[in-house]
Amino acid sequence: MKKFLLFICFPILLSAQVTPPKPCGPVPSQRQLAWRDIGFYAFVHFTTNTFRNVEWGYGDASPNDFNPEKLNCEQWVKTFKSAGMKGVIITAKHHDGFCLWPSKLTDYSVKNSKWRNGQGDVVRELSLAAHKYGLQMGVYLSPWDRHEERYGTPAYLDYYRGQLHELLSNYGPIFEVWQDGANGGDGYYGGKKEKRIIDSKTYYEWAVTDSLIRQLQPNACIFGDGGPDARWCGTESGYVGDPNWCLITKNNYAPGHADPNNLQHGEEQGSDWVPAEVDVSIRPGWFYHDTENDKIKTVQQLLDIFYNSIGRGSNLILNVPADKDGLLHANDVERLQEFGDALQKEFQNNLNSQIASVKASNVRGNSRRYAARKVIDASNNTYWATNDRIHQASLTFKFKKSIILNRFYVREYIQLGQRVKAFKLELQNANGDWEQIATASTIGNKRILRFNDIETKTLRFTITDCKACPVISDIRFYCAPIIQ
Repeated sequence: MKKFLLFICFPILLSAQVTPPKPCGPVPSQRQLAWRDIGFYAFVHFTTNTFRNVEWGYGDASPNDFNPEKLNCEQWVKTFKSAGMKGVIITAKHHDGFCLWPSKLTDYSVKNSKWRNGQGDVVRELSLAAHKYGLQMGVYLSPWDRHEERYGTPAYLDYYRGQLHELLSNYGPIFEVWQDGANGGDGYYGGKKEKRIIDSKTYYEWAVTDSLIRQLQPNACIFGDGGPDARWCGTESGYVGDPNWCLITKNNYAPGHADPNNLQHGEEQGSDWVPAEVDVSIRPGWFYHDTENDKIKTVQQLLDIFYNSIGRGSNLILNVPADKDGLLHANDVERLQEFGDALQKEFQNNLNSQIASVKASNVRGNSRRYAARKVIDASNNTYWATNDRIHQASLTFKFKKSIILNRFYVREYIQLGQRVKAFKLELQNANGDWEQIATASTIGNKRILRFNDIETKTLRFTITDCKACPVISDIRFYCAPIIQ
């Protein structure tokens, strides 16, 4: 009886002895992992610019120019949620310096506008609406201030950090703090109409500012040209590069000082984990303009943006500006709802339930902990892995019957770093030969490939180049409808 017990327990003990893969290069922090899971969120550009039909305010607008008489942040949030977004970031202060909250540090805010007799607070109303409907809240605070007299002097840094303290202390949890790269130039500066040039690498003393953010909102990711938590993608056109590494060397970057090509692609050998965020507007401009009501991006354009951002492993922040009434224009609302419906249809026909078997060319230590089926177990906390020296490997999927598919979704277990440099997807034809469907480079957080309809009963996913043994947490197959 004892021999029998030892016999059945031995494989389990052997499996438990297999060591997990070691991290490969930089890995994400817990705040970055939480930010990754938010994935798709809204940007709202809104200030005195909205009422003056300009993109960059000079800083000389009257507070009374700001008067959104029908402001309804719940309308914003419900629209964003219908599009599948999980958060919203508001331009609490753009370059014009006007504050959308009643800051105690300046008179240049909603408290001195005629809107709601100076008793309004856009940031608070949005925060309450976001939390009511389950969206995360973020803030944009422009480092450049074309209104503030102290800009360009050391005293401005205390002012800027004081504003951050107000925003990060009084509006609940903040998931992202957005630091723009626009730094210095001509402005109003308290009535001194002049040009002020600063050294953006040293003037702001970002390490001090970032430590304040960490103190007040330890779970918030900080966005900037080079991070520290999330980086700009190098363009505002709606895509990140291919390949897209989540790595850069932060010391080489500062707001306004970054190589757009490096930002698009990241750095394979970068020393820091700083994933990309794609920022793009649903309209040609960032602020609302009546003349752009018929120039809203189509559903197909928005889907292209989705696949070239989230589908390449980045996060996506889509700007939808509020209009002069303080509402999202009806055309934007309709388009976002259409886009949300289209996104849902893209991924509603998951074919994984039709998988009969999945086999790996190599499994780490032959352990069930790293078995091939871990990629289809619907858990992001498990993964298929190979032995350490195996950098090329494949998974073969057999389906219960022939399927038609046109989408392929794959994720790495990025808690152990980003590893895959190239992969391919193949089908087995009726003659038993393998035909290539698609090839791609990096995976990272996720990679989603689109291709024309193909029919098969057997598929093979092959990693052709990898920095270390692969760790793949999730693979899915979809058949999306054709967008008319």
